[in-house]
Amino acid sequence: MFDTFMNHRSIRKYKSDPVPEELLRNILEAGTRASTTGNMQVYSVIVTTDPSLKAELAPCHFNQPMVVEAPVVLTFCADFNRFNKWCTLRGAKPGYDNFLSFFTAAIDALLVAQNVCVAAEDAGLGICYLGTTTYMAGDIIRVLDLPGGVVPVTAVSLGYPDESPELTDRLPLEAVIHREKYRNYSDGEIDKHYQNKELITSNQDFVKENELPSLAHVYTNVRYKKEDNILFSKTLIEVLEKQGFMNHQ
Repeated sequence: MFDTFMNHRSIRKYKSDPVPEELLRNILEAGTRASTTGNMQVYSVIVTTDPSLKAELAPCHFNQPMVVEAPVVLTFCADFNRFNKWCTLRGAKPGYDNFLSFFTAAIDALLVAQNVCVAAEDAGLGICYLGTTTYMAGDIIRVLDLPGGVVPVTAVSLGYPDESPELTDRLPLEAVIHREKYRNYSDGEIDKHYQNKELITSNQDFVKENELPSLAHVYTNVRYKKEDNILFSKTLIEVLEKQGFMNHQ
């Protein structure tokens, strides 16, 4: 019963075959059965299949090829726009223009995204999570015409796989599970938990190619640099302000 979870692979190469509309609808329906805060369902999913629109989205995802090659791109959004309109139409005054509400809606959207991904993989499709979504949220808002109260939080490419990559490594279970309370890590435990990751040939190659002393330096100096984190943090906060989620009064 756990095969779909245990065999997850990020698929970056897709066949050109379209995803049948009925199958896509069933997958999206499975997504909507995800848990949601207060049963508000404060999320929306933008389904993009038009080649020209996918081409517009591609720069928002650093021009990763699967954005244009996958038959479907799904953009999962935190969305209080719809809920606010409903409240207003019924004479209720919504108070969801704050960061907590964005965070609530982002959780909802991510739960739906995970449901969709599992359902898609269970149906024989492949997916790839696009972590670039929050980096370029402002541009995605422009391309997809997202109104105030709506912020993209993740996107997924979806289609029939044209590759079968090796399973990606994961930390051992004892590295991420804490019983009863959080127990902090000793230096020895950190060494143990990250040993296998550091010994993977491809990771060792990354270290050599970048002429760095360790795999940790690849992350801090190349892949997820402090200056980039600060830049994209400022950009995202600006997006949240513009979309109406930063009222703290």
